[in-house]
Amino acid sequence: MNKEELFQKIGNIVDPDLNLPFNQLGAVKKAEIDGNNVNIELRLIGPLTHAQHTIREAIQKEIGSEFNLNLNFTEIELDRSNREFLKDVKHIIAVSSGKGGVGKSALAGNIAATLTRMGAKVGLLDGDVYGPSQPTMFGLKDARLEAETDSHGKTVAIPVKKEEGLKIASMGFVMNREDAAIVRGPLLAGYFSMLFEQIEWGELDFLVFDLPPGTGDIQLTLVQKIPLSGAVVVTTPQEIALADVRRSISMFKKVNVDILGIVENMSYFSPEDMPDKKYYIFGKDGGKIIAYESGVPLLGQVPLDTEMREANDGGEPVALSGRSPRQVAIIKDTTIEMLKSLRNRNYNNLNNSLEINI
Repeated sequence: MNKEELFQKIGNIVDPDLNLPFNQLGAVKKAEIDGNNVNIELRLIGPLTHAQHTIREAIQKEIGSEFNLNLNFTEIELDRSNREFLKDVKHIIAVSSGKGGVGKSALAGNIAATLTRMGAKVGLLDGDVYGPSQPTMFGLKDARLEAETDSHGKTVAIPVKKEEGLKIASMGFVMNREDAAIVRGPLLAGYFSMLFEQIEWGELDFLVFDLPPGTGDIQLTLVQKIPLSGAVVVTTPQEIALADVRRSISMFKKVNVDILGIVENMSYFSPEDMPDKKYYIFGKDGGKIIAYESGVPLLGQVPLDTEMREANDGGEPVALSGRSPRQVAIIKDTTIEMLKSLRNRNYNNLNNSLEINI
């Protein structure tokens, strides 16, 4: 195999998310053979957190097991220079719900934890002023944001570091839980502004933003101010929840935020002694129906799980504790589908921006 044949082999591999060959994407920046070593450099639109292993396996299969593969990725990033805030964050994902009680915060926390376990640098921003859940979920009820002065003499807040790769900031770190429900008007706006204007996150691959439930002025103001990469809408299967999802989707469309997909939570219950049996307590496939109606992906159907509830209440999300392997796997699959949707969105936006510039 010579260099030209190697370029052709690698160029014909189809991107697992975009369904286009690497040569059409202009992805192969280097392909060299050095004895038994093959050195490849790919340049692809991100995020690549979930895709690198699949791409590596495809290349190794194409070149054969007799070669040692040295593979480097360069991630194409969308322009962030026009952002007023959060310039060092690659991807900002809002997790929202049209109403409370559907498990939005539980999924936001577990998605953030899953991304961390996948090797990403992640921030989790809990903006739910009326019921901040992340301090409980991550065992940080007594945590408070600390302030320091940055290199420009500006006072900034430092998020709490849960573990390597995961930082958390919450309304619960700013005010007492019992005080949250009585905050109104200008005070509330000030707290929200502080959360995304004054926190020093540093460089992050992802910032997962746990939005307050609902579709009122607070939510509209937040999604207009924060440069979101996309939004995930959480629902439960029953019709009364779906009506609220439709309002959430309408809100995001109004402010031109891409919806990455729908997550249907509490989809069914499977007893421990009958894992293949599914009881559809809250109805069946409501999330699938609303996803089809809206023309957005159904990212996953997450079942009710006792161990997940116990882990979340106990201060260690199930994605970190690993107490329920089946539930952890479902949440990981859901997160990967979200990343695939985000990557397709970024690719389309990059192409649109190139066409506008031309």
